[in-house]
Amino acid sequence: MVGAGTDHTKQALTGGPAIILVRPQLAVNIGMCARAMANFGLSDLRLVSPREGWPRTGAYRKGAYAAAAGATHLLESAKLYDSTREAIADLNFVYAATARGRGQMKPVLPPAKALADTAARVAGGEKHGMLFGPERTGLDNDDVALADAILTFPVNPAYASLNLAQSVLLVGYEWFRAAHGDALPYEQEERSPPATREMTLAFFDFLEEELDKRGFFRPLDKKPVMSRNLRNMFHRMGLTQQDVRTLWGLVVRLVEGPRRDPKKVWRRKKVEETEGEKT
Repeated sequence: MVGAGTDHTKQALTGGPAIILVRPQLAVNIGMCARAMANFGLSDLRLVSPREGWPRTGAYRKGAYAAAAGATHLLESAKLYDSTREAIADLNFVYAATARGRGQMKPVLPPAKALADTAARVAGGEKHGMLFGPERTGLDNDDVALADAILTFPVNPAYASLNLAQSVLLVGYEWFRAAHGDALPYEQEERSPPATREMTLAFFDFLEEELDKRGFFRPLDKKPVMSRNLRNMFHRMGLTQQDVRTLWGLVVRLVEGPRRDPKKVWRRKKVEETEGEKT
């Protein structure tokens, strides 16, 4: 299954810090982590002693691949290790993601700061990694001891437990912002140019004239204030030329009533002509 927004005609971004899942328990969570990584251009997935082995087979494999939603290439290229020490051997700097203080006197950083530093150092040729622990217990103290610093998230202190894939997603997001900027992939298309002041003022004159005919401005001494309020309301909308034309047409229909169907008018005329010939 490929998710909405996937476009294989565009160049995929790769690289970034290694995402190291230590003793992950559920195949579906590994798949969701792969999806989160693909969202933000991370491509180095490492698995340390998955509970039921890797690669998975049967229903476990099907669940992992379905959860990856098109990021199956990361599952297929994932590296498998027997220990955390082996998984981080080639890295220059490692963060341990944990929600609990471990008393190990390591620097504790939020993702925004950690990933900004990582992006700068990776650009200089270093290799960094992010350790994530098992879903139920998180990293143990021996795993944290292998890291250079602790990565933690600013969350509700009464409910600080994050899903494994959610943690990877937040890290990926901050990595992408730090490494590639936060420009959006697309902007709203301008379908109509902004309305000119002449155009909007002409619409206001027409609207106020019709409202005046129907007794909207009452009491009369309040008309200047009510008129200004109306104009300010429309000015705040940032009207386009199409907006003004649509509003104008809307008011015309309210004033004049439904358009007459040309076919019905033509048929009525033919009936009248026929009846006239009979008389």
